[in-house]
Amino acid sequence: MTRLGVDVGGTFTDVVAVDEEGHLRGVKVPSTPDRPDDGVIDGLRRAEETGVDLPTVAFLGHGTTVATNAVLEGDLAPTALVTTEGFRDVLEIGRQDRAELYDLDFERTAPLVPRERRLTVPERIGPDGDVIEPLTDDDVAALVEELPDDADAVAVSTLFSFRDDAHERAIREGIRAAGRDDLAVSLSSAVLPDFREYERTSTTALNAALTPRLETYLGRLARRTRAAGVEADPVVMQSHGGLTSADAAAERPVGTVLSGPAAGVRGAGYLAGAADHEDVITMDMGGTSTDVSLVEGGDPSLTTDWEIAGHPLGVPTVDVHTIGAGGGSIARIDAGGALRVGPESAGADPGPAAYGRGGERATVTDAHVVLGRIHPDHPLGGELSVDVEAAEAAVERDVADPLGQSVTEAARGVLEVALANMERALRVVSVERGHDPRSFALVAFGGAGPLHGPRLAERLSIPTVLVPRLAGVLSGLGLLASDLEHTYVNAVVAPLETEGVDDLADEFGALAAEGRETLAAEGVDADAMRFERSLDLRYEGQSYSLNVPVEGEVSRAAIDDAADRFHERHEAQYGHAEPGEPVELVNARVRAVGEIPAVDVRSDVDGTVADAALGDREVVFDGDRREVPVYDHARLPPGGAFDGPAVVQADAATTVVRPGQSVHVDDRGSLVVSTSHA
Repeated sequence: MTRLGVDVGGTFTDVVAVDEEGHLRGVKVPSTPDRPDDGVIDGLRRAEETGVDLPTVAFLGHGTTVATNAVLEGDLAPTALVTTEGFRDVLEIGRQDRAELYDLDFERTAPLVPRERRLTVPERIGPDGDVIEPLTDDDVAALVEELPDDADAVAVSTLFSFRDDAHERAIREGIRAAGRDDLAVSLSSAVLPDFREYERTSTTALNAALTPRLETYLGRLARRTRAAGVEADPVVMQSHGGLTSADAAAERPVGTVLSGPAAGVRGAGYLAGAADHEDVITMDMGGTSTDVSLVEGGDPSLTTDWEIAGHPLGVPTVDVHTIGAGGGSIARIDAGGALRVGPESAGADPGPAAYGRGGERATVTDAHVVLGRIHPDHPLGGELSVDVEAAEAAVERDVADPLGQSVTEAARGVLEVALANMERALRVVSVERGHDPRSFALVAFGGAGPLHGPRLAERLSIPTVLVPRLAGVLSGLGLLASDLEHTYVNAVVAPLETEGVDDLADEFGALAAEGRETLAAEGVDADAMRFERSLDLRYEGQSYSLNVPVEGEVSRAAIDDAADRFHERHEAQYGHAEPGEPVELVNARVRAVGEIPAVDVRSDVDGTVADAALGDREVVFDGDRREVPVYDHARLPPGGAFDGPAVVQADAATTVVRPGQSVHVDDRGSLVVSTSHA
């Protein structure tokens, strides 16, 4: 039986297959943004051409950008919002903060739901869960009559519904009883039972607006993959790095907004852990953007404090920092005569000038072609050609001539600007959050990540860079190295020292029971289930919290230990801690995991490093053009070693090893690059 992972990116769609013997193969095809499932089917067909027998596929993991693109492009279903009387404008009021304090032209993002589609009901539940003003059947009937005809979805977010969801459920039942089955209804008590009204309402509204899009896409995808010969039902990567069924993803699509980047982080963490590196910085550089994240102790860093396109979302997500720096990032000279690179990208269509697909503007990829790192003798992805003359012409016209430089100098300048942008991103997730990058390894992947990873490691004094064998399609492997996973939260908001042990144990027990039911519905056996408990804690009066695990059975000692961990984490992240100050419990969380047997992707390549040699090539390093050896990554055997400078060629990614660096190949075929700081 075969396992498949299919990740749809902004530029390419990656397909990775692993069979029972652990044989690993990957293919890369251009994405089809207007209809993403076309790219998925193209990828399946390409995989079939490489020998994958689609009818034997027993597992199909999917990373999707449908939710991401829908939010960024504003392609959302018309949505109505129902809330408590007096709170109609919570989306409009927001937090009254300013992203740019001194920007006089700052304009707040328009609310997800316009005012004319925001409705209220006369009901009220208090902060302790008591019903202050009941919701009557007549109130619900009147509300249903007011629902706009042009709405395709309804978000219901009433006051303190996380304490008692009876009113929200009554509203949903009233909508269904009135025959409005055409409406996708999202309840805040199910989507995000959190005490922050604005974030809860925003998240629920976005979930409702995405539901029709995801239901349509995932339903069509399942039909088309089955017609293509894959009998396995797709499971979808969520933003926090766990998989879920397609049905569950369609009900809670807001949890898939960072589906693709999360898969990449999972894949990087899996291979790094196999190479005995549990603390790593991941760097996924594709054609459009670069995503960086931190993995500590083998677990990705998660956050619930993030937003997309100006809309706050409170669902847990892998803490990914994204910048507009990719292989397709366009280089230009601005009005002041300075060289800029990105965030505008040539994308998949037309792509860089070197691809010969109609692109004319100079990009980061074109700069690498000019410097000899990407060569026409080794087509990208096994198919895309490399037009050196077109790349040189684009760099000369867009950069060299305006700056009065040679084409080589201009190409080096493009890469230096791109590197500076990426270095800042790496510092954001490490130095700015209290982590010393010198104590981490860097995992460089994506189609363009290995081109830049070894140089970035030198700049940040990172001792080790790992480049996976299938670096260009690692997000696809991440889908095969992940478990089914769901997170559950219950707002508590009480002093930690007064929270009863039995009460907290009951909170965790109720959340775990919900997770157990969901996993069982997804076909997970009881002995494959795992439940991890944690607490969101803050100092009394703070507006933000930090998540800390609860180890072992719930006891007063375990709670005190969680408080100690909170102080330590606060010190590491913010530079100070106040152990004498009261600690407040905000939320209790349970992570329900349905374990899937891990894939084993050990390399079975035999031979020597010499067998992988492809000859020499002229490559520019630091302004000097020199002959360097070129190796085929797919033919490098485990245990093989060589010194830089060198270029390692693969179908989906190219690695540039700098002078003074050395490489050895681990048992999974990953390049382990030791920098001069090792």
